[in-house]
Amino acid sequence: MPLVILKSSRLTWVRLAALVFTCVAFSVAAHGGAVSGGMYDWSIFCWAFSFAGTLLVLVVELMGLQSRAPVSWNNFPITFACYASLFCLSASIIFPLYFLKGETRRDEVRDHRIAASVFSCLATVAYFVEVSLTRAQPGEVAGYMATVPGLLKVCETFVASVIFAFVSNPVSYDSHPALKWCMAVYCICFVISAAIVVMCVGECTGFLPFPFARFLSAYALLAVAMYLTATIIWPIFKFDSRHSGTSRRPDFCQYGHGLCWWDKLVAVAVLTALNFLIYLADLVYSARLVFVTA
Repeated sequence: MPLVILKSSRLTWVRLAALVFTCVAFSVAAHGGAVSGGMYDWSIFCWAFSFAGTLLVLVVELMGLQSRAPVSWNNFPITFACYASLFCLSASIIFPLYFLKGETRRDEVRDHRIAASVFSCLATVAYFVEVSLTRAQPGEVAGYMATVPGLLKVCETFVASVIFAFVSNPVSYDSHPALKWCMAVYCICFVISAAIVVMCVGECTGFLPFPFARFLSAYALLAVAMYLTATIIWPIFKFDSRHSGTSRRPDFCQYGHGLCWWDKLVAVAVLTALNFLIYLADLVYSARLVFVTA
């Protein structure tokens, strides 16, 4: 019993740290960052979303309202913490990339941007610590989202969301039917993975007409096969000159802030391969879950 109390106390302090870090990040950026645009809006959303969710979790935990929550409290806090860690990680990369890279002036605006980036990184670390403290340990009975396959589902949906952002601005998947297949892979796998996360957090898996564990293994196998094709097809039709692609980064890309269109194509290729590896790991863990428990 004392060990449980110690863990809860440490977890509370980690959440309070994440709350403070995210609050400072979006406050400093909004107050003195002197920036605007889509990447700024995304960064502010990441910090504000993480702050609001952490505040909600702290209020529910401190007031003992877990049993009254309309979601599974075994799954919701760690699911949110995992998403928040990825959101803050993306903001920690995007904000300095777009608003600090190549910046030569030394004034208060630059200091505000540096401070926002630093506190975003600190928030990322805090959320990763929270995930490590709340994830299921070997032999421990916990919600699905606290297990490795559950956390991988969060990563799958987040990576797919970033892919959507890159392929839609500018639109880069409508020049060939093979690229439209890649887009279909991203959409289908994202929808199913997101539905699994929602069902687990909402405790709806018991309403399925088939065993949930076997469904997870079958889906992971299908997703691995689909992402394997996308991992191969996307680079061929975007970087091979025989398919109207270009393997050389345009010279004008080095003069702009952030990512140019060619950089985004490379990012999509890398993220597709990354999601393939995540789904492969998901397949391994899901198969072990089925065959070990069977």
